[in-house]
Amino acid sequence: MVIKTKRRSSDGESIEPRQTRSSTLSQSLDSRPTNRKRKSAPKVKAAAKRARKKSPIKVTVPDFEELSDTSEQEDDLGPSEKEAGSDQEGLDIDEEEIGDVSEPDDLQESAPKAVNKERVTISCRFLGKPLPRAEAISRWPHRYSVFGDEEDGASDSDATRGGKKPSPVGEDERCLHHYTTAEVDKKAYKIGDCVHVNAEAGCDYLGRILEFFESRDRSKWFRCQWFFRVEDTGIGKDLSNGIDHNSKRVFYSEQVDDNPLECIVEKKKVIRIAPPPRMRLTKHILPRCDYFFDMGYNTAYSTFYVLPEELLCDTSEELSTVETSEETSSKRGGLKPKPSRKMGKVSSEAKHTENSPEFSLLDLYSGCGAMSTGLCNGSALAGANLVTRWAVDLNEHACRSLKFNHPETEVRNESAEDFLALIKAWYDLCERYSMDNEESEVEEKVEESDDSSSDDEESVYEVESIVGIRWAGTSRLEIKLDNAKSPTYIQRSNTARKPGIEFKVKWKFYDDPEDDTWEPEEHLNCPQKIKEFVVAGQKKRILPLPPFDPLGPTGLIYLPFTIYHILNDIGLLGNGRRSDGDCDVICGGPPCQGASGFNRFRNKTEPLKCVRNKQIIVYMDIVEFLKPRFVLMENVVDILKFANGVLGRYALSRLVRMHYQAKLGLLVAGCYGLPQFRMRVFLWGAAPSENLPAYPLPTHSVVMRGHAPQSWEKNVVAYDETESPHLESALLLKDAISDMPKIGNSDSNDEMFYDQSPRTPFQKLIRAPQYVLHRKPKPTKATKPILYDHRSLELNPDDYHRVCQIPHKKGANFRDLKGIIVLSDGTVDVERKKRVLLPSGKPLVPDYAISFVRGKSLKPFGRLWWDETVSTVVTRAEPHNILAALVPQAILHPEQDRVLSIRENARLQGFPDWYKLFGSVKERYIQVGNAVAVPVARALGYTLGHCIRPEQKSRIIPTGKTALMQLPKKFPYCLLDLDR
Repeated sequence: MVIKTKRRSSDGESIEPRQTRSSTLSQSLDSRPTNRKRKSAPKVKAAAKRARKKSPIKVTVPDFEELSDTSEQEDDLGPSEKEAGSDQEGLDIDEEEIGDVSEPDDLQESAPKAVNKERVTISCRFLGKPLPRAEAISRWPHRYSVFGDEEDGASDSDATRGGKKPSPVGEDERCLHHYTTAEVDKKAYKIGDCVHVNAEAGCDYLGRILEFFESRDRSKWFRCQWFFRVEDTGIGKDLSNGIDHNSKRVFYSEQVDDNPLECIVEKKKVIRIAPPPRMRLTKHILPRCDYFFDMGYNTAYSTFYVLPEELLCDTSEELSTVETSEETSSKRGGLKPKPSRKMGKVSSEAKHTENSPEFSLLDLYSGCGAMSTGLCNGSALAGANLVTRWAVDLNEHACRSLKFNHPETEVRNESAEDFLALIKAWYDLCERYSMDNEESEVEEKVEESDDSSSDDEESVYEVESIVGIRWAGTSRLEIKLDNAKSPTYIQRSNTARKPGIEFKVKWKFYDDPEDDTWEPEEHLNCPQKIKEFVVAGQKKRILPLPPFDPLGPTGLIYLPFTIYHILNDIGLLGNGRRSDGDCDVICGGPPCQGASGFNRFRNKTEPLKCVRNKQIIVYMDIVEFLKPRFVLMENVVDILKFANGVLGRYALSRLVRMHYQAKLGLLVAGCYGLPQFRMRVFLWGAAPSENLPAYPLPTHSVVMRGHAPQSWEKNVVAYDETESPHLESALLLKDAISDMPKIGNSDSNDEMFYDQSPRTPFQKLIRAPQYVLHRKPKPTKATKPILYDHRSLELNPDDYHRVCQIPHKKGANFRDLKGIIVLSDGTVDVERKKRVLLPSGKPLVPDYAISFVRGKSLKPFGRLWWDETVSTVVTRAEPHNILAALVPQAILHPEQDRVLSIRENARLQGFPDWYKLFGSVKERYIQVGNAVAVPVARALGYTLGHCIRPEQKSRIIPTGKTALMQLPKKFPYCLLDLDR
């Protein structure tokens, strides 16, 4: 089965607010109520017309705010007097230059006229003669039936008599004439003006006029291109004000529709500004305007994107592009990304990436590192050298797993809150201890060493060096691993502890690392030692630093883009650091246990105040401080289901508030070559100077399980339902684990060798060495591949006896045990008088299996089969666990009396076999179950690699077809040499 989406208009929860406008505004004039009194204007004498025709006319573009101030005086003004009264400086042009606007009949009709000292309201109408038919057809060909030698203004009957039939254009699109100017309630409007448009419930939408036309029934219409306010986008109303979005900020869209002319309310001044170079949150210094926009919005995948420079044409002066004193990047906002000191010429996709410039990744809530592993692997396939430089997680065993498999990574076993406080303090330390004067440091060090020779050798508490740094807070998050679904984070308070930096001190004369201690900064009187540690730490990049700003991270201004990088290149920005920051990419999946369906005590009224949902706020705070080039957040679909998707909307809102481009999509792991379904949310963010990565289109068909939230249906990454892509067949359980060595319930070997060759392409890929997957040269000393973690959770004696009696057949489960009675309604019961017992005296059929879903569930003690897929890999492997059945999921091996092993679960998640895990058996199951599916991360990394590569020069607008990327056929096999 292929996942497809209908891509249809939807009235979902504020996902497509403009979809309802067409039906609201495009009603016929006869059926639309109006509270405006409309009368016809009196005719004007021909002599006055001729006199006005002889004199040149001054044409101006009035400022709306100025116009509104003088609207009460317009009754006594003629048309020429009104134009001369504008504050804008006009241009004197001849009659031929102003075209249709200079026609005297319509000019007179467009002006309000005082009759018997009573104000007359003129009905909406077009001004001037219609555009020549040839010009109108060339500009709007879809509006007209094409006739052979039809004269301008010819009627349908004339064309019919000429023997020509009109082209098959819908009646709703055919029109008589087009105009350049119209009048509504005594106010003139022209093509290109931005206006408020009336809608139901007193809500005025904002749009730009694209055309004025008269339909066949003589009704008057205009076509409008809409702007979206923040609350009209996928962010919604609940969060648009809570995160302090600028009320004047709107978003350009390509959504257009036709509306009755009378729906125009008033003219508005809308300007375009350039997005800030580094996503600053300072206030814009704007000229006088009603609204401004710096990005576009597309309802597909809730996409916010930077606009090209050449976007608008045919605009009025009310819609203009400006550069502000603090946002001077409009010239770069179009086609070229920012230069970078670390960028160089990169090799093609077919070559190795070891000599390519390095891009740094921070993996937050990293777990054992599946997401960063896939991203780096996928980027390497695209020719980009992405390296996981830092990783943060609370789980000590997961940190050990990541460090073993990625020794180049600085892994920190701490909470994200402590990490955020630490990098802020580290920034201050780097500002305090500059790298500018290293020679003086050497001299001070020598002098210190000379003075220390005279010290008392018995001084046993002398600091030899600083070897580490951490943050000590008043409260710490602790992880609890015995939860049935996933790790639980518990906040412990310690009011006696003073928050601040702690340094790990190596004491002189104490060589054992166990003698090193953590000491608060204020307890140490060794500024030179601290300086040496900070300077060396900056060079080694032990912690990421934000983009350098002469005024610090909270400065009110920053330099123009060109000057910014010129000063950086010649070394005048100080501190020896790169001005574009240390961190290129941040990825992570902040836990949102407060939104989980397993949490019966969810805070539905204020979910963002729940401590279990706090991590999504911390995640965005880290992004705001470090300002990376790219952001990728992963999470469960519950963040879009719970409380109207408030957590997902919050994450999207924060990125947009920080001026990131952003898009939100739902990806299914099975679509990228795994034998499980597993739908997850992925949120991309990209700096204004970067290309927003596309979502990879599916490569495999998939067995559907569940569905996406209805209001987010258009965010599912899938082919359109009208398309017929050729996809690989869905992977099955046999494709993934049929080559695994046979093991028993109580086997405890963590390492073993393969006993047979791979049987499928998937098995060949999953067994490939690390250097092959990362496109690195083959090591000189090859080692025999080892299979890690192929052991299962040892079942207790009672469960093992039950499992041994489950038949080795498809669909087997607890109903196949002795003593079960299947009733006519599908429920089950047992023979109560002669109940079969286990050697321990407990019943063979447990009571919870009978009572769970009234015995209708087939999941307790369910046996998987070779031609099936799983819904999702769970974190707990006990077959008696009811919460595991709630997923739901069967976990028994098809032909062996045990549950799936750690390694078999890891294969279902796409972990390569060389990836070794640490911790107890239960903890390793949790690491695998909580991980991001590696093939999904690999596909996302591939799209990221195409955006992050230095040779990527052109601006890609992430809408329409460019919002998605079709992966190479047979991806990733086609890009890897698996026979090396």
